[in-house]
Amino acid sequence: MRFVDEAVITVEAGDGGNGVASFRREKFVPFGGPDGGDGGRGGSIYIEAGDDASTLVDYRYTRRFRAERGKNGSGANCAGRGGESVTLKVPVGTTIVDIESGDIIGDLVENGQRVLVAAGGDGGLGNIHFKSSTNRAPRKCTHGIKGEFREIRLELKVLADVGLLGMPNAGKSTFIRAVSAAKPKVADYPFTTMIPNLGVVDADSHRSFVMADIPGLIEGASEGAGLGIRFLKHLARTRILLHIVDVEPIDGSDPAYNAKAILNELIKFSPTLAKLPVVLVLNKLDQLNEDTREEWCQHILDELNWEGPVFKTSGLMQEGTKNVVYYLMDQIEQQREREVEDPEYAAEVRAFREQLEAETREQTIAAKEAYREMRKAQREASLLEDDLDDFDDDDNDEMEVVYVR
Repeated sequence: MRFVDEAVITVEAGDGGNGVASFRREKFVPFGGPDGGDGGRGGSIYIEAGDDASTLVDYRYTRRFRAERGKNGSGANCAGRGGESVTLKVPVGTTIVDIESGDIIGDLVENGQRVLVAAGGDGGLGNIHFKSSTNRAPRKCTHGIKGEFREIRLELKVLADVGLLGMPNAGKSTFIRAVSAAKPKVADYPFTTMIPNLGVVDADSHRSFVMADIPGLIEGASEGAGLGIRFLKHLARTRILLHIVDVEPIDGSDPAYNAKAILNELIKFSPTLAKLPVVLVLNKLDQLNEDTREEWCQHILDELNWEGPVFKTSGLMQEGTKNVVYYLMDQIEQQREREVEDPEYAAEVRAFREQLEAETREQTIAAKEAYREMRKAQREASLLEDDLDDFDDDDNDEMEVVYVR
């Protein structure tokens, strides 16, 4: 199944049914009177999060959703039937944004969470509502109100506690396979991972967290190089970033330079995202000679001026991976407990999350616009080259001139 993490759709709630002007006509009832019923309410449109969905691919092909209109009222004080509402299913972690205003309609982070995105219109009033002592036979009724119409953007961000960061072929997918039941594709070429992968990591009994593996970054990703920064937004909901560094890259590049390049791209994309705690993992130690292993790792740390937590692992051989898991589990539990016990800290975390969400959304939209402009320029340049090729004259023949009277 194709992984789709964004979609733009239009939703239109049902209009309310019209009220009617009707009068009683019954035998042996000398004085009738108004008995027009109200129109039914239009159907509404809801969006609900569920674990049974993992992508927004369905909304790439069906983009318009409309709820049923309410039925008109009828005589004998009979109200019209309400229109049937529509519920759209999306994956957990979906944010709903109103395109016109830019406001966030809802952020669905729990299974079963539901939000109203377009309210159905109220039904019109029948003439029975306009009866008075001075107007015994009102002929007035009202039309139903139109349902809400909205163009909305669905943005899916995976829900994970830990996000993996690093160059292509740094060993991120191998690492997540070593510590969880996730089975992402692993190969010896760059950009093996094309979509985010989630894995549940069990530290001990009843102690677990979710880890996300996103496609690798390269230098210049913020300008669209490689896979660009499309998937960096998926790190916005994480608590900790796990920076995987290949200590012996197959292309012979400097691992310290690669690590600096990734951190710089992170800052360019979102300074707020770069403030998340980062744990450095020097991976693929099995590629190094045991005699020079420690010396080479220390050289990388010195080049980075690294003062944060660091671990040395081999994801393929599963060496040192358990130490990373236990450390991450302890840090996550400490953060959770502090949020519960300290309301001020919890408020700071919420404010930080809101700022991070807004920043990553703006950067993602800006990156898309820049990519479109780049593609447009490339197409224009291609057309220009084609035009010039039409005038190429390899045989040095003279152009034929035809005069038309």
